[in-house]
Amino acid sequence: MPIRNKVVALVFGIGMLIIIIDLVRRRKLREEYSWLWLMTGAGILILALWFDLLKWVTHLVGAITPSSTIFLFAFLFLIFISLHFSVVISKLTDRNKELAQWYAILESELNELKKQYVPHESDLQPGK
Repeated sequence: MPIRNKVVALVFGIGMLIIIIDLVRRRKLREEYSWLWLMTGAGILILALWFDLLKWVTHLVGAITPSSTIFLFAFLFLIFISLHFSVVISKLTDRNKELAQWYAILESELNELKKQYVPHESDLQPGK
């Protein structure tokens, strides 16, 4: 791998790790999601430092060039992250529906209690 490519990959990998750690530290990214991004940054660093590993993986998957192997794994990564977020969104949708129903029940019960225990304004007027 040319030295320029190696430097760019190292800077990108280190920069990605720093950004992910900072996002977790500032609570902009939850820890449960950070592991995947940290592993991606670490993978970039490992492949930048150990190019023979990328050649071996390229041969293992039957690709022609190392760049096609990187694109393959990037595509698989995007599929995996999309599937993961689809599962999370489905859970949140179900939870949101449950909360909305629970809120409606509580609001209905509160209105019933108000009708029973809060006197009407006409009952509070003097002379009645």
